[in-house]
Amino acid sequence: MNINLDNVSTFIATQGVDIGLKIIGAIVAWIIGRWLINLAVGLMGKGLDRAGKLDPTLVKYLKSIVSVLLTVVLILAILGLFGVETTSFAALLAGAGLAIGTAWGGLLAHFAAGVFMQVLRPYKVGDFVQAGGVTGTVTELGLFTTTIVTPDNVTTIVGNNKIFSDNIQNYSTLPVRRVDCVAKVANGVDVQDAIARLRPVIAAIPNVTQTPAPDIEILEFTPEGPKLCVRPYTNNEHYWQVYFDTHKAIVDTFGAAGYPVPETPMSYRGLPLPAPGPVQA
Repeated sequence: MNINLDNVSTFIATQGVDIGLKIIGAIVAWIIGRWLINLAVGLMGKGLDRAGKLDPTLVKYLKSIVSVLLTVVLILAILGLFGVETTSFAALLAGAGLAIGTAWGGLLAHFAAGVFMQVLRPYKVGDFVQAGGVTGTVTELGLFTTTIVTPDNVTTIVGNNKIFSDNIQNYSTLPVRRVDCVAKVANGVDVQDAIARLRPVIAAIPNVTQTPAPDIEILEFTPEGPKLCVRPYTNNEHYWQVYFDTHKAIVDTFGAAGYPVPETPMSYRGLPLPAPGPVQA
C-alpha cells in the first residue's frame, strides 16, 4: 500500500501540475471557444436577417449547422491539448457522414433543393405556380417539401427535389396574366360584327386591364363556323372571376345580337327498309 501511495505521490509531483494545467486550459478554451462560436453565429444570423434574402427558417438551420461544425472543431482542438490523436476522430466523423448521406440520400437531396430554392426564390408563399406536376397556390415553402393547394382545394405536398429538377411556371411573377377563352359563331354570321360587339363588352368586365387590351381575333375555322379567341388580361388574383365573366359576356352578347347557335353539319344517307316478315295466320 505504501508503494502505491508513493507511486501516486510521485506521479502527482511530476505530472499532476501538467495535467491540472491542461484541464484548466481545456476548460478555459471551451468557455472562450463557445463564446466566440456564439458571437460568430449571432453576427452571421444578424447579417442574413438584415439582408432579407433568406427565409427565417433557413437562417435558423444555417446557424445551427455552423454552430455544430464549429463546436466539433473546438472539441477536436481541446482533445489535441491532451495529446489525443484527432485523426481517428476525423475518420470516424467522415464515416458517420458517409453512412448518414447514404441512408438519407433522398432526404438530403430534398434538403439541398430546398436550400437552393430558398436562395434563388423561384416562387414565394401565395404565388400561383405549376411545379412538380402540380398547379395551385403555394401555402408553405419548407426545406424538404413545398405545400400547394390546388384550385379544387386539395392540399398537395411535393418534394423540393422533384420541383427543383423540373420546370417551374410562376403565374404570379408578372403583374398581369392572359385569360384564354374561345367563342364560336355560326356559319353565315358576320365575324367582324361579332368581334366589334365583343370588344367593348369584354373591356368593361371588372378587373380586365386596359393595357394590354383584350385580344379578340379569328383563331380557326371549323365545320360549325369560325372560332374566335377572346383573351382579356388581368391580375392573377382575379383570373377565375374574369374567366367566368368573359364566358357570360360572350353568351349574352351573341344572344342579344340574335346569332344562331353553331350546329355541326350532318349528312344523312338513305338506308333500305327491312323486308317484311311472313304474315302469321
